[in-house]
Amino acid sequence: MQEWPFRLRPPQVLVLGFAIVIAIGTLLLTLPVASETGQPVSVVDALFTATSATAVTGLNTVDTPTTFSLFGELVILALIQTGGLSFMTLSTLVALLLGKRITIKERLVMQEALNQLTVAGVVRLSRYVLGFTLLAESTGGLLLAARFSRDMPVGQALYFGFFHAVSAFCNAGFSLFSANLVDYRGDLLVNLVITTLIIFGGLGFSVVADIYTKRSWQRLSLHSKIVIRTTLLLLAGGTLLILALEYTNGKSLMPLPVGEKLLASYFQAVTPRTAGFNTLNIGDLRPVTLLFMIVLMFIGASPGSTGGGIKTSTFATIAAAVWSIIKGKMDIEIFGRRLPRGTVLKALAVAAVSMLLVITVTGILLVTEKAELELVLFEVVSAFGTVGLTAGLTPKLTVAGKLLISLTMYIGRVGPLTLAFAIAQRLGRQGIKHYPEEGVIIG
Repeated sequence: MQEWPFRLRPPQVLVLGFAIVIAIGTLLLTLPVASETGQPVSVVDALFTATSATAVTGLNTVDTPTTFSLFGELVILALIQTGGLSFMTLSTLVALLLGKRITIKERLVMQEALNQLTVAGVVRLSRYVLGFTLLAESTGGLLLAARFSRDMPVGQALYFGFFHAVSAFCNAGFSLFSANLVDYRGDLLVNLVITTLIIFGGLGFSVVADIYTKRSWQRLSLHSKIVIRTTLLLLAGGTLLILALEYTNGKSLMPLPVGEKLLASYFQAVTPRTAGFNTLNIGDLRPVTLLFMIVLMFIGASPGSTGGGIKTSTFATIAAAVWSIIKGKMDIEIFGRRLPRGTVLKALAVAAVSMLLVITVTGILLVTEKAELELVLFEVVSAFGTVGLTAGLTPKLTVAGKLLISLTMYIGRVGPLTLAFAIAQRLGRQGIKHYPEEGVIIG
């Protein structure tokens, strides 16, 4: 591999790299061959789709299966895979296959892309990422193809199976069904395969590698324990709360059998974790359910995964800090370990800046789109968290709204991660200089 330009820091490489991938995707999707009708898709819609695919979001201003040809769908699939695994990880793996040496600068960018604490072991982790991705996507693709073959020809079933497997594992939410997965709401196999791929894709590759190598709860790293525990709590709590809130809603769960109610609740508790598939019509859900899903989308997946959001470890760190303050303790402790002060500060910074972004974009869209607050906020958080769920606003966006949501998806894919790295660099340059300490009144 060629070395990156000297003046480009790792975060800048990632920001520029994702922008280039989106630009190439936009160009390809505007070609007549990418359109189902042969008429070129508008540049704005092509940009939106390319950004959504590269940011593994899943929001759409046009219907994917009826708008794009096979070529266009394959471009989207390639963008999803590139965005989910990071272009840097893929390029590194290609270099390794060609026997080329990975320089220290490239390892630093890989560290940033995989969201690792140190540069040690990033090349080995990249190899693991590829192997696990191929295993998960191929297994999921074959299982889905077997089920879809009951509804369509075998060749088409294989294509649909692997497309949805890649989309699910990369937490993208793109579907080749116009109604997404609503028609498979009661299908146990489709639901379990899709949600399992989403969960493993959202855990983070370092956590999956830790589970595979340690195979013991006691031996797992603190990060892995936090991610696993937080993920399980959010999934279980989300399932029960959605079931309770929508149980008597005649437009969603009420008409369904009990088993299908539980399955649909579980599915919709998993997908706000940045996946974007849906088996219920999101626009029919109650406002309180949408509010709860906004919280899940804002938290998102875990660091070093294919998902977005502020990340489960950030949420857990802030929650632990608040709980410690309530108990009157100065140390932030989780699983018998004390978190460094810098980690807590970075978590607070990521959450605060992310919230500021969401509020700013929501405010602008309330002016440009003339829509209700809950719909706009849901759409913005879905874009920022690279989720892809929509309450119906995205297809109705103005040109300004499409461009702003596209920018939000892009920032959501690279923003919090890049922010954390920049803060770490800034803290590392402060040296030994300290100002006198003085308290302020809080609360």
